[in-house]
Amino acid sequence: MSALLEVRDLSIAYRTRQGLLPVLDGIGFSLAAGATLGLVGESGSGKSQIALALMGLLPDNAEISGSIQFEQRELLTLKTRERRALRGARMGLIFQDPMTSLNPYLRIGLQLAEVLEQHEGVSRAVALAAAQRMLDAVHIPEAARRLRQYPHELSGGQRQRVMIAMMLLARPALLIADEPTTALDVTVQAEILKLLAALKREMGLSLLMISHDLGVIADIADEVLVLYAGHAMEQGAATTVLAAPAHPYTQALLACRPRLDSPLYGQQGRPMPSIPGLPPRADSRGAGCVFAPRCARAAPQCQLVRPLATSDSEGRIRACHLL
Repeated sequence: MSALLEVRDLSIAYRTRQGLLPVLDGIGFSLAAGATLGLVGESGSGKSQIALALMGLLPDNAEISGSIQFEQRELLTLKTRERRALRGARMGLIFQDPMTSLNPYLRIGLQLAEVLEQHEGVSRAVALAAAQRMLDAVHIPEAARRLRQYPHELSGGQRQRVMIAMMLLARPALLIADEPTTALDVTVQAEILKLLAALKREMGLSLLMISHDLGVIADIADEVLVLYAGHAMEQGAATTVLAAPAHPYTQALLACRPRLDSPLYGQQGRPMPSIPGLPPRADSRGAGCVFAPRCARAAPQCQLVRPLATSDSEGRIRACHLL
C-alpha cells in the first residue's frame, strides 16, 4: 500500500541579492494514512519551510526541488489552481498563532462557512450548520453563540480550536499542525494535544506535527524526524528515537528538557542545560556537518565532510560520522 505523503530529496533556497540562500537540503520522509509524523528541531531548522512547501505557500523568490507526492500526485508540477483546490479540501494547515490566522474583521461563523462554500459549493445556511457541528466536535461550548462572535472575543485556546475546526470542515486526509500549542499555557496545550489525537482517530487523519518541544512530539507522534539547520539529523520510530537517541543533536535536545525529578535550576548558580552556541546562518554553513561547531563529540572529519545518512538494524536513519 502506497503512503499518503511521500517527500523525496526536498531542497529549498531563496533568491536574494547576494545569491541563492539555502534553507532546506535533501529532506525525505513518508507518511502513511492514519499515522503521525513529528518534525522537531530548534527555531530555524526548516520545519515550517516544509509545511509551506507541502501547502504550496512558499514566496515567489523560493526555488524548490525534489519531489512531493500526495495521494500519488506530484504536487510540485501542479498548476496554481490545482494546488489551491487541495488546500483546505485534502490538506489543512494549522498555524502557530490563531489570532494572526483569523480575520479580526469577520465573525467566526463566516470564516468557517467560507471553507465549505468555496470547496463544496454549499449554501451559507448549510455551511453555518456544519460549522456549528464542527465547533461542537472540537469541544467549544455554546457553539451557536460563538459563530456570531469575533476572534478577539475568544480565548487563545478557543481560537486554536476554531482553527482546528476550520481545517477539518472539508474532512481533509492530511492535517499539518505547525507549533499549534506554542502560544498556549500548559493546561490548554494538553487539551489541544488530546483533542488532536482524538480527532485523528475518529476521522482517520494523517497528522504532520511540527514542534520544537520533544515532549509534545513524544505524546502524539508515531515517527520522528529531527531537523537542524535545514538538514535531517535522525529519523525513526518515536519510541526508539526519543527513548534511545543516537545522534548527538537529538541527545542534546533531550538533555535540555527540564525534568520534575531534577534539582531546581537557578539555585546556587546552576544554569539550565543548553546547547552551547547558536545554529549557523543559512549563508554560513560549512562543508562539514552543520552541527559540528556545537557538538561536544565532533572530530576533525566532522568539520570537513558532510555525513551521509545511514540506517541501523532498527531502521533508524541518522547522519553522523560517529555512528
